[in-house]
Amino acid sequence: MSREHDTWVVGDAYETYVGRWSRRIAGPFLRWLAVPPGRSWADVGCGTGALTASVLSAADPARVLGVDTSTAFLSHARARVTGPKSAFCAGDAAALPLPGRRFDAVVSGLALNFVPDPHRAAAEFARVAAPGGVAAAYVWDYAEGMEMMRYFWAAAATLDPAVAELDEGLRFPLCRPEPLRRLWAEAGLRAVEVRAVEVPTVFTGFDDYWTPFLGGQGAAPGYVTTLTGEHRRTLRDLLRARLPRRPDGSVALTARAWAVRGEACG
Repeated sequence: MSREHDTWVVGDAYETYVGRWSRRIAGPFLRWLAVPPGRSWADVGCGTGALTASVLSAADPARVLGVDTSTAFLSHARARVTGPKSAFCAGDAAALPLPGRRFDAVVSGLALNFVPDPHRAAAEFARVAAPGGVAAAYVWDYAEGMEMMRYFWAAAATLDPAVAELDEGLRFPLCRPEPLRRLWAEAGLRAVEVRAVEVPTVFTGFDDYWTPFLGGQGAAPGYVTTLTGEHRRTLRDLLRARLPRRPDGSVALTARAWAVRGEACG
């Protein structure tokens, strides 16, 4: 399966598409981790800095270092997340340019399933985490709980059954509780736990839902860019007919992520 549609380079388009919902997940995720103040953090696959910013505002860290492979995303993150406690660097999750046993919390938001070798990435999380430190991540429940994408792919498949090969719910079997639990355990992390984190995703109207799919960031928007104008309009109209609407025209959906955590061995 080609990943040509998994384009993640334009920060503003990413923010409008899923970045704004990532921040909603970050709050309960950080409360679950309950890392004490004054600790050092690494945010792996930091993207535009949504989780990094949440760590700074909610966890009172000594410092937080964001790492990502995308220079465009890192530029966006540096522009929106500033201050003496934060820094960013380029790096691969499967070969982190970080010293071992150094960070009290190593976290990742919505990135692990895009790493070509998640087993190496989990091992790297365990390597750079300080003894007794926490390694944790969250990923979208693409198969069931991420409703904005489930509605999209169901409508797209109605018009073009071949589109199923692009659906993240089928492409990312890692994004389920047992594969995540197994990945963390095989990395040598202990006291592994997995839990669901669900948040509301309320769109002000249909355009607020549909417009981010025109930004080209991610599999679904990437697919939309390949469509003819007529096919795109037909897909838009089918979604408009299927999405649930409140009396005020808003579209109230929910988004669920699976979160995993474990402790680094001493």
